[in-house]
Amino acid sequence: MGVERVAFRRHIFPEAYRSTSTSNSFRLRYLKVFLFIGFVVSLIAIGLHEAGLWARFDAALARVFSQTTPAVSRRAFQYPFFIAFAFGIAWTTIDISGRLLKCVVAATALIQVVAATFILHLFGIFFSPWACVTTITLSFLAGFAYSQTPNGSRKRVVQEIFGDRVSSETFKRLVDSDQPLIFEGEVCEASVVVCEIFNHEELSGILPVTEYVALHNAFLRNASDFLVGRGAYLDESGGESLRVIFGSPLSDPQHACTASAAAVALTKRLDEVNEECFKVWKQMFDFRIGVNSGDLVVAAYGSRRLGNFSVAGEPVEFARRLCAANTIYGSRILVGCGTFNLAEPAIEVRPMELIQRYQDDRSREEVYELLALRNTMPVEEIERRDMFWKGIVYYRQQMWDEALSYFYSARLSHGGDGPVEFYIRRIEQLRQGLASLDWSSARL
Repeated sequence: MGVERVAFRRHIFPEAYRSTSTSNSFRLRYLKVFLFIGFVVSLIAIGLHEAGLWARFDAALARVFSQTTPAVSRRAFQYPFFIAFAFGIAWTTIDISGRLLKCVVAATALIQVVAATFILHLFGIFFSPWACVTTITLSFLAGFAYSQTPNGSRKRVVQEIFGDRVSSETFKRLVDSDQPLIFEGEVCEASVVVCEIFNHEELSGILPVTEYVALHNAFLRNASDFLVGRGAYLDESGGESLRVIFGSPLSDPQHACTASAAAVALTKRLDEVNEECFKVWKQMFDFRIGVNSGDLVVAAYGSRRLGNFSVAGEPVEFARRLCAANTIYGSRILVGCGTFNLAEPAIEVRPMELIQRYQDDRSREEVYELLALRNTMPVEEIERRDMFWKGIVYYRQQMWDEALSYFYSARLSHGGDGPVEFYIRRIEQLRQGLASLDWSSARL
């Protein structure tokens, strides 16, 4: 791989060159428990030390060392060590997720104390190990017992279930939150974002397999890292698409606004990645995004062999259909009516189609193209959007001339506005009595 491609990989795969582990940081939830255990164990050790309990054991140890002078353990020498062990072992035992690793750390600390006792003796220094052994043992037992409780095991459960599917910030909030983790299943309102590549057949026919995979991984890694960084849960990531959830596992009343803002920002990020891909492979991926909000069934699905926390329900499938429908209209982001209703004050949209969402329900609902966040569009773009909107109104009234007038006014001089071109073409087809491709005929 040449220098150019190494630089490319560092640019579009930044996470591959730095650690993203969420298991090394200590959580606020455990801070009080860690301090409490360390403080109590230290008091116990100090009390036993001041009561002279270790004197008989120190004398026995002195005889083992064939030491003729009295075995005296000084406070200034002993206290810093066993107090540090009291808090340190409590900290590691509570914070480390793996049971075996907890035991290894405690056992290593005990071995170090014993080894230090013999090494210091070689230099003529008597070190009493009993207080340190006591604090290590008591802190480990107390920390281990707490880590088996629902509160104490929360970090381990979050790590096992969610892992790198959430950001480090979301991981912290999940561990510190008092919101119960329900894996048996519950219904919650959330937003689904689906992002997919639609020119994979073309790419597979042009690129060698390794480069085809590298380009797809550029898309998947950047899209997933970006959305997870925005607070999403990475629900699914395959060869051509990914799906994330906003509003679960942590509830978020603003999930629709957050999902919409993330979708708009994602297009800009993936455009940047596409530019880098073109420099390397002279090819780009054609991505589209669908956003939908509604009541989802969230639970731990699957078996012991293959299972994970996920979501189910019609809103999930509808998000996928919205994503695919972009290819009909030439749009990049389509949002469902549920998302629009929840996020309307924060987003700029234009109507795309009145569709029959459910086969057994003849009522129709609007599908919208998400353009930008509120108060971020240039004046000329707002004027074009309003022209398009008026064109849609006349189109639905079958006033073709008036509709075309507004669509032509909304048309870009150089083209490139997919939905405008779609409706101009559709009106021409309807006038000629030809069937036009729409939501229902595409069988999404």
